[in-house]
Amino acid sequence: MSPLELQKILSSGLLSFPITDFKANGDLDAPSYSKRLQWLTPYGASVLFAAGGTGEFFSLEPQEYSLVIKTAVDTCDGLVPILAGAGGPTRVAIQYAQEAERLGAKGILLLPHYLTETNQDGVATHVDQVCKSVKIGVVVYNRNVCRLQAHHLEKLAEHNPNLIGYKDGFGDIELMVSIRRRLGERFSYLGGLPTAEVYAAAYKAMGVPVYSSAVFNFIPQTAMEFYQAVAQDDRATQNRLLDTFFLPFLEIRNKSAGYAVSIIKAGATIVGHGAGPVRAPLTDLKPAEAEQLAALIAKAGVL
Repeated sequence: MSPLELQKILSSGLLSFPITDFKANGDLDAPSYSKRLQWLTPYGASVLFAAGGTGEFFSLEPQEYSLVIKTAVDTCDGLVPILAGAGGPTRVAIQYAQEAERLGAKGILLLPHYLTETNQDGVATHVDQVCKSVKIGVVVYNRNVCRLQAHHLEKLAEHNPNLIGYKDGFGDIELMVSIRRRLGERFSYLGGLPTAEVYAAAYKAMGVPVYSSAVFNFIPQTAMEFYQAVAQDDRATQNRLLDTFFLPFLEIRNKSAGYAVSIIKAGATIVGHGAGPVRAPLTDLKPAEAEQLAALIAKAGVL
């Protein structure tokens, strides 16, 4: 799949980031992860991101990363394209990107580098070097310490034909509009805020109709229903699901930093597709919070 072909696929449909399965002791559980992908794939996501943020990329050892990407590629071959998360220090990110390419991933989601504070010119150099290290498509994720501006992305796009996508994790409307207007159809644009459904209609109005759904991990049918409602401007369905599920869901998610991942794993356990605990430094939901989530799922009727 060429970067241009991947860009076309990324420009429509619902995207999702499968959680990564761990055993009770925290070890990677590749067979369980494969079963998860087999369960999720028929629901119709256009792309799945293996070892992304929701997939706890930041907690995986290099050997585990390789196994996660290989499992995803092998399980979903011919069914749905797999993009692989890559990040960390520049040379480490390059190693991950090249390993994902070797294993057959169709593209890379370039997550922010970690710890080191720098200016955005330096971040742009980081992105440039990762793009030049592979031939497959790259989507850059503006989040945390990566806050590239429109002029950075324009220059990067000029020098890297395989930089085909931009994912926004800030929710800065001025920045998003400036990038969308300046880059036009050069990129596919993805909404990437946690619980993206809450922002989906607003992003569509800005020319960003595609987003990644975390709740697809445990209520995939409802996630697809909401996406179709956004695509068809069905405000009644959107408002019903926002009121009965997504806004109460946020109240639980916002109880603690890091719960954007933890609550997804808790949801998967509740619906009978458990993926084990999160790894440190994340923490699992407290028992009472998990009970609140279970009650919300039952009351909202979203299974």
